[in-house]
Amino acid sequence: MPATHNGRRRNVVLFDGVCVLCDRSMRFLLAKDDGEVLSFAPLQGETARQILARHPKADRSLATVLYAREVDTENEMVYERSDAALMILRDLGGIWRALSWLRWIPRAIRDGIYGVIARNRYRWFGKLDACQLPGSDESHRFLD
Repeated sequence: MPATHNGRRRNVVLFDGVCVLCDRSMRFLLAKDDGEVLSFAPLQGETARQILARHPKADRSLATVLYAREVDTENEMVYERSDAALMILRDLGGIWRALSWLRWIPRAIRDGIYGVIARNRYRWFGKLDACQLPGSDESHRFLD
């Protein structure tokens, strides 16, 4: 798994590849990530399997987004649920970084809200038949 692109450290967003809400979220992040600090990989793929093998306590369900920072270094960390979402926004920078102040809301409350959305995401937003393929201009940011 390539951990860098153009010599820059990669942070990997691990997402449910068949979830419409997740797919829309990845498209949003791609559009806002001008500095290309994020890479993306489906939770159903090899990249996720390799990262999760190094983090046995991480949530392996498809009902959560995971965010792996500083992949393939001694500082590699995996964030789950609302912590993952807020760290992703922080790393996007700009105005999105300002939203990371929400981490001061107790995790139990944040993850409770996250859980309601995660449990209902297929019903509310739908489910794809297969993981969407990135466009050719985005393919270098997607890992298997």
